[in-house]
Amino acid sequence: MAEPRTASVSRKTNETDIHVDLNLDATPGSGIVQAIKISTGIGFLDHMFHALAKHGGWCLTITCNGDLWIDDHHTADRCICSGEAFKQALGEVRGIKRYGTGHAPLDEALSRAVIDISGRPYCVASLDLKREKIGDLSTEMIPHVFHSFAMAAGVTLHVDVLRGENDHHKSESAFKALALAIRQAIERTGGHDVPSTKGVL
Repeated sequence: MAEPRTASVSRKTNETDIHVDLNLDATPGSGIVQAIKISTGIGFLDHMFHALAKHGGWCLTITCNGDLWIDDHHTADRCICSGEAFKQALGEVRGIKRYGTGHAPLDEALSRAVIDISGRPYCVASLDLKREKIGDLSTEMIPHVFHSFAMAAGVTLHVDVLRGENDHHKSESAFKALALAIRQAIERTGGHDVPSTKGVL
């Protein structure tokens, strides 16, 4: 039986106090009961991380106390901790598919996410959001969440909203597409090889 891929990350600063627990292997048939508990103080951000975990097959706990009386930036920016937890849980990049692509619709919205667990952090997020806020989350922070995750996780990530009118739908379909892409990329192949012609990632 394969070793569980889990991690816990905590970070406390003058701006935020955050803790993340992650298990990457709560997919159907794993025997792991999926548990998700997200509490960032920003309802829409909680909703997006819940969607990411649910459709990615993760057990995920995030608790964050941030300086929301200033604004949402520091709390949303601390999504870097989820990327750190992902990298730590995944461990050495061996015996996985490495690449993943996901498409997810939500009513009129359709998004695509493509990920390469490459060790080369890069992010392009083109979401075409029009509103200033969704709930209490500034829409400018949503692509920043993807960027922070990619930088900390050490992955190359492209997220594009292909069509849509409603910013809630566009954002949620983007997170769900990312969940599906990650789920594909981290799928175990049954081998132990490094998925690179260089022999190292």
